[in-house]
Amino acid sequence: MLDTRTQIEDLRLEVFAATADMAAAAAAGTAEVLTRAVAERGAARVVIATGNSQLAFVTALAGYDVPWSKVTVFHMDEYVGIDADHPASFRRWIRERIAAPFGPAQVEYIDGEASDVEAECARYEALLREAPIDLTCMGIGENGHLAFNEPGQADFDDARWVRQISLTPESLHQQVGEGHFPNVDAVPPTAISLTVPALLSARHVQVVAPERRKAAAVRNTLTLPIDASCPSTILRRTAHATLYLDADSAGDSLDLLPA
Repeated sequence: MLDTRTQIEDLRLEVFAATADMAAAAAAGTAEVLTRAVAERGAARVVIATGNSQLAFVTALAGYDVPWSKVTVFHMDEYVGIDADHPASFRRWIRERIAAPFGPAQVEYIDGEASDVEAECARYEALLREAPIDLTCMGIGENGHLAFNEPGQADFDDARWVRQISLTPESLHQQVGEGHFPNVDAVPPTAISLTVPALLSARHVQVVAPERRKAAAVRNTLTLPIDASCPSTILRRTAHATLYLDADSAGDSLDLLPA
């Protein structure tokens, strides 16, 4: 049954037949969290994912009244060695799809061209820790990664909030499949990424995972043992998280939904 709300362990699910309805629900949730944070504390801080799976949500967000002039935006990863104008740069994605149309008070960018990657990780972590994060808006990778916390590399108890990671072959191929690079050799092999504890530190966590290519990852998220071999399984222990699905991404998990 689609167009339903349910829960699997601690994780809330909202499942929609239409991608547009899923995107609108996620956008409404984002607007509500950020507006309330500004009303209560005078400002809001949000981490926003990039990538093709977030496009419908970000497009829908334009239809909601958000006090962007009081919002600071972070992104959650960036390739090491890529320039900010590269078509696949996550800085460019945030600049074109968040900063330009919405005009937030501040956007804090990860510098993928930093000469000292460890220093850049430390700098960005310090910015994140300056005040609580109100909302993390993220997706799920085809291999179950969160940001670029890869299977076998993710650490649910990582003391660090930002670190350099190595992309798995599955992630390299996903970037090519999404049209960001012409071939696997062109994909940077490492990236700077927020860690799982950083992502889940937010007061609210919103996970938007549409499209048929995410169906297996969604099924794994909801059914596999909760461990780092499938990082997204940690969402089932995250009571402040909501997973938004459409008919395509929920297709392998229909037996888990209410009849």
